[in-house]
Amino acid sequence: MAGNRAKGHHYQMLRTLTGAPDLAGLRVEAATGRLLGARQVESPNCDDRPPGQAPELLVVHGISLPPGEFGGPWIDALFTNTLPPDEHPYFATIAGLRVSAHVLVRRDGSAVQYVPFQRRAWHAGTSQWRGRERCNDFSIGIELEGTDATPYEPAQYGTLALIAAELCRAYPALSPDAVVGHSDVAPGRKSDPGIAFDWPLLRTQLRYYLEVRPA
Repeated sequence: MAGNRAKGHHYQMLRTLTGAPDLAGLRVEAATGRLLGARQVESPNCDDRPPGQAPELLVVHGISLPPGEFGGPWIDALFTNTLPPDEHPYFATIAGLRVSAHVLVRRDGSAVQYVPFQRRAWHAGTSQWRGRERCNDFSIGIELEGTDATPYEPAQYGTLALIAAELCRAYPALSPDAVVGHSDVAPGRKSDPGIAFDWPLLRTQLRYYLEVRPA
């Protein structure tokens, strides 16, 4: 009976994951810090981590440009310092920002990498986790295209869970218990990924990729 329940659970999980694009090619190459299978867009907004520091934390963010709108080239432009301030009133307020993330997961589940994982992306800002400040030093930042109050797409959860599993395998200091939101490391200052983010779903899918579908 237990076996039947497990089979049914895994079947439902597979059905959930089918909303994502083909994830077979998404792999983390630890030697280079590259996410194989992702579109690569190089951001200048990064630097070296402290000597000997490996990733120990994964921070999930939410982003949309302009706010509440999806698609378009604007997130790429923000992370490469090419956002045109006259294209939208909101852009004029952020055009001078120098920020980045390691990876963006689009609404369709496709992934874009801006910074190699072994380098420090500028994503968390003033932050702390379990008494440690400067989370950028020891974390990986993954942006989801979305807003705090808009449900994220099933495809995004599938892609994020697989990337998180790959990162846990590539960097042993990173564990599933160390996957948090931007709001967790910057409470009161940041609210993303927001109330719409389904943490139980992400953690279930992450367990699936780590335990049911090993590398």
